[in-house]
Amino acid sequence: MDAIDPKQVIREAWNEFDDRHEIKGIFDVSAHVSTNQVYKVSFTRRKPVFAKLSDYGRFEDFREDHVTINNLANNMEAPYANFLARSLVKRNELFIYRYFHGSRSAWVVFYNPIQISKKLPRRLDDPLIKKLGRELARFHSACANISAQLPRATKNVVTDIHSLIRNVRLGRMQLDDAHKDTVLKQCEIFLKNVDELNYFTDMETIPVFVDWNIGNFSVTPEGRFFSRWDYDWFRQSSRVMDFYFFSRVVSDGGDKTVFSYLIDPLMEDRFIMFLKEYHRIYPLSEPEVRYIREAYRFFILNYVIKDGAFFFRETYARKLQQEAYAVYFDAIDRHYSVEKLLRALKM
Repeated sequence: MDAIDPKQVIREAWNEFDDRHEIKGIFDVSAHVSTNQVYKVSFTRRKPVFAKLSDYGRFEDFREDHVTINNLANNMEAPYANFLARSLVKRNELFIYRYFHGSRSAWVVFYNPIQISKKLPRRLDDPLIKKLGRELARFHSACANISAQLPRATKNVVTDIHSLIRNVRLGRMQLDDAHKDTVLKQCEIFLKNVDELNYFTDMETIPVFVDWNIGNFSVTPEGRFFSRWDYDWFRQSSRVMDFYFFSRVVSDGGDKTVFSYLIDPLMEDRFIMFLKEYHRIYPLSEPEVRYIREAYRFFILNYVIKDGAFFFRETYARKLQQEAYAVYFDAIDRHYSVEKLLRALKM
């Protein structure tokens, strides 16, 4: 966002939200992995808030996601009633400020601070892995209980993949011929397998957050979910979409500063331990287990290939996309076996 002054945008956004409270300071607290920016805003006579500034994707999608998240936060049942950070509302409407600068635009949403308990350790022991599997199952069940109360999503995994196909065929992405062929082939495989799994009729759609790295949420000392504050990849989709990042959280290698998106964590015994505990609480169907592979394929196609250059910082985007072409897609067939998961779950 070279041509946009983030702090000036935030000042303008706050002035429209409530010009009675003078801003004392704006402090960058971003993780500096994505292009989204997060700032702590302090005031003279009120408690601080956090501002999320983004120009990634479409404003309409950003707004839809945050309206849904606020609905979710307000309707969640115990013990998750206060799990999600809430956005600020003005006159009964979620406040999102849209800023225009020449041909560019950005948008800002404000959050109240949320309490943070313990963050997971970089490498989990077996008892904590089992607790986490049971906890995600309980959380997914709570999300499913209120999914019918949420606004209908205007996009899904199939519309996103068709969008990627259009971008490739219309030359909107800078890909050489070999990479174009690879992307289109992987899209065709995904659409074929999703159709065979009866995705739209046999799988429930619930709110999912996709990105569950350990910097995005906190847990109680007992391992229960306590708070969550990052919503960059929120969507309404199959609950299976959350599994890949949890496979990374529980992996033998643990959380890493320099990261890749290899499929291997889904095959580790530690993830299978996690999955068995999840299945005990909120049983999975066979089509859902078979969809785990396609959820991973979708993640690489949509978040790394289609949107990677817009979401990740340039060095991360380039690295991950190069690895996708060289390693990720090929490893789906070479390193992944759904039969291993089905056997573990006695299906």
